[in-house]
Amino acid sequence: MTEETPGFGSEEPQSAQPQQPDVPSGATSDDAEPKAAPEEGAAPAGDTAAADKADDRSAAQVTALTAQLDQVRTALGERTTDLQRLQAEFANYRRRVERDRIAVKEIAVANLLTELLPVLDDIGRAREHGELVGGFKSVAESLEVVAAKMGLQQFGKEGEPFDPTIHEALMHSYAPDVTETTCVAILQPGYRIGERTIRPARVAVAEPQPGAQTVKAEESSSAASSEADGGDGGGKESGGPDEG
Repeated sequence: MTEETPGFGSEEPQSAQPQQPDVPSGATSDDAEPKAAPEEGAAPAGDTAAADKADDRSAAQVTALTAQLDQVRTALGERTTDLQRLQAEFANYRRRVERDRIAVKEIAVANLLTELLPVLDDIGRAREHGELVGGFKSVAESLEVVAAKMGLQQFGKEGEPFDPTIHEALMHSYAPDVTETTCVAILQPGYRIGERTIRPARVAVAEPQPGAQTVKAEESSSAASSEADGGDGGGKESGGPDEG
């Protein structure tokens, strides 16, 4: 009887075959094979579409931002114009207020000095009569100095031409020695503050005597004629030779 060695059969063992991976029951052999890598340099169709959409969005955003920038610039220009107009109006307002303030001050000073004019007239009359002496003289001079500092100016002198804008004629007469209407006496001096007259000078005026200009003109022409005749006669006597 022949003993059989366990594990050894009469047939030769089959050669070892490489094991295949398990394939799911629903999968085909194509699915089991690995996919080939995409060719180098070729972009997928999905990436190209996404890039185009991104470019479109960027262009739309740039257009929107440009429109917003234009709106902001327009609004800035309008606000700048408004600010300049307000600044000009404020400058005009300041000048107008300053002008009104100066005018009010001048009016107040003029009203005050107008009330003091009778006192100044009394001081002037006292000075003319020699009564401005002692302590009264010091007070009167101090008052005149203060009035002058406030801008009060006295005007009106004898012999100056009559000006109806600053003179008020209270007396009228004729004089042969004047060639135009002249102030011959200052009855009450005038006062002004700057260019503003607060009281005209009250004066007595004299006009040229009627016919005096004609007589003077005739006298002047006669004198000129006589001088001319005398000059010619003198020339003939001196120029002629002595006879016999």
